[in-house]
Amino acid sequence: MPGFAPPINQERPIRILHTLLKNRTLPHALLFTGTEGVGKQAAAIALAMACNCQGENSGLKAEDRAKQDTGRPSVKSDFAAFELCGVCKSCRKIESGNHADIIRIQPSGAFIKISQIRALVHTLAMKPYEARTRVVVISDAQELNAAASNALLKILEEPPDRTMLVLIATHRSALLPTIVSRCQHVGFNPISKKNMAVLLSEKHGLAPEAAEIIAAMANGSFSRAQAMVRHNWLKRRKWLLDEINTLSLQKMGRLFALAEKLSGEKEALSETLEVIKVWFRDLIIGQYDPGKIINQDVADKIKIASEKASVPSLLSKVDAVQQAQNRITANTNLRLTMEGLLIQLARKT
Repeated sequence: MPGFAPPINQERPIRILHTLLKNRTLPHALLFTGTEGVGKQAAAIALAMACNCQGENSGLKAEDRAKQDTGRPSVKSDFAAFELCGVCKSCRKIESGNHADIIRIQPSGAFIKISQIRALVHTLAMKPYEARTRVVVISDAQELNAAASNALLKILEEPPDRTMLVLIATHRSALLPTIVSRCQHVGFNPISKKNMAVLLSEKHGLAPEAAEIIAAMANGSFSRAQAMVRHNWLKRRKWLLDEINTLSLQKMGRLFALAEKLSGEKEALSETLEVIKVWFRDLIIGQYDPGKIINQDVADKIKIASEKASVPSLLSKVDAVQQAQNRITANTNLRLTMEGLLIQLARKT
């Protein structure tokens, strides 16, 4: 499924959904939570396919079915427990994103807006075109603005017939309690570093040390890890660590120039901050248990740098990076945030 992370080590949520399907007890609304890139989107689409699979009524010839089954990895192989065929007309339309009754909503800009939910209300007032169960997948549901949240709540209070909503969010706490209470919650787990490293080695041919470093930086998200591989993050990380390690030696103009460069690379900024945070975390861990540092390939640099800094000072810098991450999530000015962060990180005490 292009653009979606497959479910990895998600036996429990898949088992819950399989039981609901098997017992025909699917609720009118589900809430999938968990870190980005662990299979929530793929699970929602597979669930929509399972609810509408036509099975042997697909009309495909045997040879066509065989071609489908031996092609690229599909939702069918990832969600065998859902017992969807993966090749009927309905399954193929849903997987390709071309089914009229599978509605996908995502933020328009920074938020999901009231106009998007009003358009949804208008659509749900009509009967499904062809689906047995119409499915609405709301991605990044934590980005619903206040008006959109209240409008969505009205849908959840009076759910339309033959319709199921799947909300996808990082945490339940990011949504209105009244919305959460009207959904059945299914939690997805972060992928362990060990399993992530194995997958990266198998799928991308990374050396064990490189796979372990990226797995540690990915924070349990396989899609993030794959993006790091595609964008050659190991090389960028080396440059970034050299810059961070010498911040205290730089003049203010140089700090502002670096802040401008990093803030201008918006797509990479999340990973940039994670690399910086892990570096200072390693400086702390290196003083107690060097074997547990993440950046093992630069262990010598970490040893030298950690001897020059106190633990309270390093902890304050880790906290500064975390605060910068929170500000960026809240859509503050990127350049000002990065300038303030680099000034804090450059302090020697």
